[in-house]
Amino acid sequence: MSERITIKPDVCNGRPVIRGTRITVQTVLEFLAAGDSIEEVLEEYPRLTRADVQACLDYASRVMGNHFSVAPA
Repeated sequence: MSERITIKPDVCNGRPVIRGTRITVQTVLEFLAAGDSIEEVLEEYPRLTRADVQACLDYASRVMGNHFSVAPA
């Protein structure tokens, strides 16, 4: 889906991460959802680039574009 986002079963329990890191897409999205700016995320994780953060947003958008339903268990 993205050259910047990888999924490997042995890294972070198979969660999508930014390539070459153990920083999950979920972590980046949670910072943004909490109101942090992209600049603040980059300060917190200096190894990331603006393109990495954008890749997380793109990944989430594509995942949400798939049709799925949530049913009570």
